[in-house]
Amino acid sequence: MNLAQFIDHTILKPGATLAEIEKICEEAQHYHFAAVCIPPYYVRDAKQIVEKNKIKIATVAGFPFGYSHYKTKLTEVEQAIQDGADEIDMVMNLAAFKTNDIAYLENEIKDVSDLVKKENLVLKVIIESGVLSDEEIIKCCELYKHFPVDFLKTSTGYTEKGATVHAVQLMKKNLPPGIAIKASGGIKTYDFAKQLVEAGATRLGSSASVAIIMGDRESTKGY
Repeated sequence: MNLAQFIDHTILKPGATLAEIEKICEEAQHYHFAAVCIPPYYVRDAKQIVEKNKIKIATVAGFPFGYSHYKTKLTEVEQAIQDGADEIDMVMNLAAFKTNDIAYLENEIKDVSDLVKKENLVLKVIIESGVLSDEEIIKCCELYKHFPVDFLKTSTGYTEKGATVHAVQLMKKNLPPGIAIKASGGIKTYDFAKQLVEAGATRLGSSASVAIIMGDRESTKGY
């Protein structure tokens, strides 16, 4: 299985340097990853680096905890668009979700999706599945299926539990065909990445992308 096409080559650590951004952009071009996912601060730089290539630039909003006001997230998205982002990975407001403030979450996703779709960009919503029960994951699917969301994403990678095959399968079962699944958080091997794709994920977020691809190549030796 060629996994490169599924991968958002990611670096979102707080101390990421421009040299590291340049490196993952070069790796994304070399291995033909779907996108790079980088801190908002570096979007403009990355845009210049990949200008003559087809690599998509994804960045984050409300990252990593999601509890900033949605008007703040809107400002982040507006700036990301100005800087040249192609895809937005927004963390939903988990505090509002745990408080069952669904009206707030509806306002958040409506305003953000209106802005993103006006610019014809891709929108991914991170629900942090590792801190949710099955019932809560299903509730997220029920909420976001009514909005123009392109992907529901499992995790930020900042909680103890990242992506799981079970969470992806559950999301796949409860989302309409128009909303895809991005698995992220703790994806470090070819075997695990392959399991997540087989479970229904069509994007994978990983900082171990090159190691995964090397595992992919090892798995095809002799065939």
